[in-house]
Amino acid sequence: MRKTQPFHTFSAVVHIIDINPYVRIPDEILLNLQKEAKKEKGPVPVKGTLQGKPFIATVVRFRGMWRLYLNLSMRRDAGVEVGDRVTIEVRYDDTPRIVPAPKMFTETLSKNKPARDAFQKLPASRQKEILQYLNSLKRPETLERNIEKIIRILQSKM
Repeated sequence: MRKTQPFHTFSAVVHIIDINPYVRIPDEILLNLQKEAKKEKGPVPVKGTLQGKPFIATVVRFRGMWRLYLNLSMRRDAGVEVGDRVTIEVRYDDTPRIVPAPKMFTETLSKNKPARDAFQKLPASRQKEILQYLNSLKRPETLERNIEKIIRILQSKM
């Protein structure tokens, strides 16, 4: 049985960089999260609460600062805007972050070795982004059309 890590609680002001609202992760909490994740660099998956409302996210380093980005649904659920002071509880989340592939996409890749090889060579974050996009499509014909575009792009990378 795995040991559940404690929550780390802090207060911060919501800032914005480019178009992305975020809070700065205090150094001590960042070090604890990295220790719990057994890594010194790279994104750290976390879960916690923002103003008491649960979230799942990732702490990332961008432009020299470790940040927890607050997406629209997180801010909406917590009633939070840029400039607000918020209370956050956060802990390392060791739950695997797996995005399922649409059946139509896996079937198409299984029949196209160059595209499959190109997809497998993509960074995990890019693969996840593609799968999330495909999963967001509602109509089968839209999914099929976008899979065809992705396959063409993947084939051009070989």
